[in-house]
Amino acid sequence: MHRHRYRKLDEQTLVITGATSGIGLATARRAMKSGARLVLAARNEEMLRQVCDEATACGTRAVSVVADVGEEADVERIVDTAVREFGGFDTWINNAGVVVFSELKDLPTEDHQRLFQTNYWGVVYGSHAAVRHFRQRPDGGTLINVASINAEMPVPILGAYSASKAAVKAFSDVLRMELANEGAPVRLTVIKPSGIATPISEHGRTHMGERGKVMPPLYDPELVAATILSAAQRYVRAVTIGETGKASTLAWNTVPSIMSRVVGWALPKAQSTGKPPMPTDNLHSAGEDGRVYLDDDHKGIRTSLTTRARLYPGVTLGLGIAAAAGVLALARAKR
Repeated sequence: MHRHRYRKLDEQTLVITGATSGIGLATARRAMKSGARLVLAARNEEMLRQVCDEATACGTRAVSVVADVGEEADVERIVDTAVREFGGFDTWINNAGVVVFSELKDLPTEDHQRLFQTNYWGVVYGSHAAVRHFRQRPDGGTLINVASINAEMPVPILGAYSASKAAVKAFSDVLRMELANEGAPVRLTVIKPSGIATPISEHGRTHMGERGKVMPPLYDPELVAATILSAAQRYVRAVTIGETGKASTLAWNTVPSIMSRVVGWALPKAQSTGKPPMPTDNLHSAGEDGRVYLDDDHKGIRTSLTTRARLYPGVTLGLGIAAAAGVLALARAKR
């Protein structure tokens, strides 16, 4: 019977979807600096080539696959490429995602469906493809699905996005249970970022008559990338990135009626920019990629104590006990 075994990054081959922008690009760059071999998938062929060149300059190897994760045949080509070039892969990261800023009543069906095709079906196709591969490997593998805090706290204007991420979380939770029941050598982690300072708002389509934005405070994409790569090396069931997300979802689950009124009133205003829509977006086809950050002046909050505590609970507990002991010793010394 095959058993799952984690490896260091320099011993792994990683598949990353949505690898040419934001979280995916940050993850790819961190992974290549750690010596991981990479299979990078996105729709922007030119940017994929540039990221692969960066990997070569770092002394590791990367191959690219021009793919739309909303097409199952494209996802199968990612698997085929990984097997042909590296003999397989150890970790599959479902990161690709798109956003539409719109009230649900104004959202065209074709845009709603396209968003789900990428955000939900892309994860479904990628998860099934990865699990089939991992079942055949002596050491199994790790599946990492990027959801959002909006999976647990939906917000207006991002209604379709929230629904797609809730679907990703539910699908991932059920898949994890099924894999455990069959004893499959697969570990599945769900990443739930708070607002992140990526270009997603500029890449997103809008039906608001103006450019939308992700509500601040925003966290650094590098924090998400570091969390993803940590999950590729040690098991964690799910991680919420950022104190904002932890606090918001706690409040939503504790006082849902109050939070529903507050969020329903405040967030549409908070997501308004007053700026004209961008001339292009990446909903139905590849957009302008190559940036990790929204801009150089907005790189986001770089640390999260709650995220670190979730990733390293033993270390956090030890530091907490040591701090408490120090306070107690100081108090006794003052008597």
